[in-house]
Order: sequence, then C-alpha cells, then structure tokens
Amino acid sequence: MTKYVFVTGGVTSSLGKGIVSASLAKLLQEHGFKVSIQKFDPYINVDPGTLNPYEHGECYVTDDGAETDLDLGHYERFLNSPTSQANNVTTGRIYQTVINKERAGDYLGKTVQVIPHITDEIKRRMTLLGETAYDIIITELGGTVGDIESLPYLEALRQLRMELGNRNSVSIHLTLIPYLSAAQELKTKPTQHSVKELLQAGIQPDILVCRTEKPITSDIRAKLALFCNVGKNCVIEAMDASSIYDVPLLMQEEKLDIRVLEKLGLKSKKKPELKKWKVFLDHLKNPKRSVRIGLIGKYNELPDAYKSIYESFVHSGAANNTKVHVVAVHSEDLEDKKSFSKELKNLDGLLIAPGFGERGIQGKINAVQYARESKIPFFGICLGMQCASVEFARNVLKIKDASSTEVNPGTKNPVIDMMAEQKSIKSKGGTMRLGAYPCMLKENTLVHKAYGRKSISERHRHRYEFNNKYIKQFEKEGMKISGINPDRNLVEIIELNDHPWFVGVQFHPELKSTVEKPHPLFVDFVKACVQNKK
Repeated sequence: MTKYVFVTGGVTSSLGKGIVSASLAKLLQEHGFKVSIQKFDPYINVDPGTLNPYEHGECYVTDDGAETDLDLGHYERFLNSPTSQANNVTTGRIYQTVINKERAGDYLGKTVQVIPHITDEIKRRMTLLGETAYDIIITELGGTVGDIESLPYLEALRQLRMELGNRNSVSIHLTLIPYLSAAQELKTKPTQHSVKELLQAGIQPDILVCRTEKPITSDIRAKLALFCNVGKNCVIEAMDASSIYDVPLLMQEEKLDIRVLEKLGLKSKKKPELKKWKVFLDHLKNPKRSVRIGLIGKYNELPDAYKSIYESFVHSGAANNTKVHVVAVHSEDLEDKKSFSKELKNLDGLLIAPGFGERGIQGKINAVQYARESKIPFFGICLGMQCASVEFARNVLKIKDASSTEVNPGTKNPVIDMMAEQKSIKSKGGTMRLGAYPCMLKENTLVHKAYGRKSISERHRHRYEFNNKYIKQFEKEGMKISGINPDRNLVEIIELNDHPWFVGVQFHPELKSTVEKPHPLFVDFVKACVQNKK
C-alpha cells in the first residue's frame, strides 16, 4: 500500500515547505523508495498560467504541458525525475471538476456542498498518484494553517488520515521559531498557536520542522514536545542554510527521514549516501574560477520569476567547477545604447530571458546586438531567441521594419509571427504551445556538440514562432538553423557561424536542468563564458 506524507505550514508563508518536501523526498529516494511529490495550491486560478510573474513567480511547465507552481521545479531538480499534470492541483481545478460533474448530472437530486463533494474531490486528487507504482507520496499543502482558503484542504486531510489508518500517513508541520534580538532568545509561542490552529482542524502533527536562524536548544525541543503533543525526537531543527541544496544533508543530520520511516512502519532498503549530491555541493562551494553572466530580463525585481534559470546556472556552474555570478540587468535600462558601458561592462556572457509583451523588448534587442558584435557568448531563451532573430533581420539583413507581431501586429516583415492555429484562440489559459516536443539537431553545430546526440525533446511555452519565409535569407548571411521540429518543420534553434558561442532556442532548457543532470546547453554556455573570460 502506498504511504502518504502531508506537509503543512504555519505562522507565515515562504518558510520553505517546497524545499523541505523535496529534501525529504530525496532522502527517502536514497533509502531505496520510489517517491513523488505533489502540491495543492489554495488559489482559485485553474493554474498559474495566467498569473503575472510578479504575482506568483515563474510558471513551471511539465513534459505533458501542465502550467504549474514553481515548487514542481524544486521537486524535479532534487529528485531528478519528471512531474506531470497530477502533481499540481489548485482550488480552481477542484471546483471546476465538481461543477462540471454537477452540470453533467453526477450529483442528480443532491445539494452540492463543500463537505462532502469538494473534500471528496480533494481526497481523490491526493490519492491519485498513489494508484501508480510509488511507495511514498509527499503532499505539500500551500498557504498557512488558519487561512480561510485552506480550510477545505485541512478537512480533507483530516478525513483522509482517518481513512488511511495508522502507519499509512504522517503529518509534518513546518513552522517558524523567531529570534527576538532585543530579548536574545527564540520564541516558541507562534509555533504553539500554529499547532493549536491545526488541532482545531482535527489534525495532530506527528513531526514539527522548525525554521530558525539560531540553533534550537534541548530545552526548547522539550517545551515544543510538551505543548504540541509530539515526541522530543520529532522536533526537527531547520536552520537557515547558505544554499537550498544544503537542506537534504541538514535534514539527514536531524534524522527527519528516519522519523518518517518509523512513523510509516517502513525499513530502509539501503543506506542513503548521497554521493552525487555531495560531489555537486563540493564543486558548488569550492569553485576553481568564476564568471559574471548578465541576465537580461524585465521581471528582475522578483528573482523567482526566473527561478529555473538561476538554478540552472547553479547546476552548470558546479559542472564546470565555476562560480556563476548572475548579474540581473533590466532590459528597459538598455533601451538607450549609451547605458551599455555602464550596465554590461565586465560581463563574460549574456542570457536574454523569456517573457511576454512589448515592454523592454528594444532593450533586449540592443543587448543581442551588443553580444553579437562584441563576440561575447550569447544565450537566448524563447523571447530571447525571438529578439535575436529580429535583431539579425534588422541589422544584418537590413530589413529595418522587421519585428514580431506580438510587438508590432501590423509589421510588413513578421520575422516572428503567431502560429497559425493560435490566431483563432481567444481563451488565454492553457492554450499556448505547451509541454515537450521533439527537435532534430543538425550535425557540426554548437548544439549538436553540447547535447552529444541528434534527437532531443524540450519543453515549450509560447504562441509565436520563427517565420520560415525568412530561413534562406538568414542562412545566406550566416545564421544557421540548427534545430528543427520534425513534425511541423518549426525552427527551434538558431546559432551564428562566425561567433564563439551564439545560440537562441525557442524552448525552455532551464526546465529540465537538475542537480544530477545539469542541462547540456547551460553547461556549454558557462564553459564558453569561462573561455571568453580567459
């Protein structure tokens, strides 16, 4: 029977439930169990696909085309295994399903209510992954205990734990132990109140994970155990770490994995050694060199908007024994070319980030021109690739009005144009070209060398494509089309012939980079930046 671990949070949001969940999953995976993680979000959006990056951070896309919470990126990066549509559920999706059933007559004659209909659907979704071949499913509940929108989830959790029975589920509560500098002591009262809220919902936590900036003393552990009804050895310290990748080892030191296995009545299948993880951390913390790479974006005020890109640089930097200093540069600050020397000096490479809309586009195009003419390594992702295409058309092919129809719908030279099947679509949610698509690479290209194979599969999230009418003009002047989607002959990758490293990709390689398998394009790009610095 599949076992279940439920992770709730209290006191405040952003304590790191996703990282704790992913770290525990990694440890259990190292014990020899097949583990998956799922995230339940209490907002009413069906998915985060229509949310502004400033509102919600990055929208993470899975192989099967689901637009999901960025925590799924942590799950994949830690576990080195893909997630899917089933791994992220929102209140919007729950209510949509129940309302569709009501309209279809599934509840004919009954009054549809939060209990039992909404809670039953939540429970069904919570156990859906358990019907596959997983030994343990970890479920992270978004929000904090006490939020109105979280109440149906807590009620469903209470019911489900009763139905699963003893030794088949564990409740972990992540909470904050604040340090008051004036009093010079840690305070347990917020945690006590948080557990009290959880108890009022009918849920007794089995394990407390306490986020803290100072070490928790034995006396504090005893106090929390007494007032929160948990064993003293089940009060787990979660100290602030210099890197999220330290957390699995910190949780292992605190024996979080051992406590969970004890509660579930499971015996370890093998000793968790985390060999690859420790090698990665050694390279991360003891780099032999460093590079400065400019991240040209328009959501730089919120780093979570480019979370997967930042983490991909961590992975690829470690693979190159190199510390990657990512320098965030706002594209709107580059619209005046006089600012280039100030904004882009001392950079060893440039990455043009993905995004939507007209704002900041000219700055990105100017940055592409700078990288192309200065011969510094350039990496364009999605919109970054499209900006590179427009820049090349304008400044090399001399097509002065070349543009993307996303920016200029009336342009006579749409180098980037909306896909034909997208033009009739009015609904915004879940209607882009989403998920993994195949791509064939041309031999003797930068990307073929980086991947080491001819056929690849990468994840997409866009409505606009390279206009194939301009392929011959581009190739004649030295822009190589090095990757093509074989099913529809769509341009996936462009690269310059006469340049140390200049690659633009229509897909999102950052979504497939993990600790144990850094993405080959990021690894090769960082390597090129190191060589450029030399």
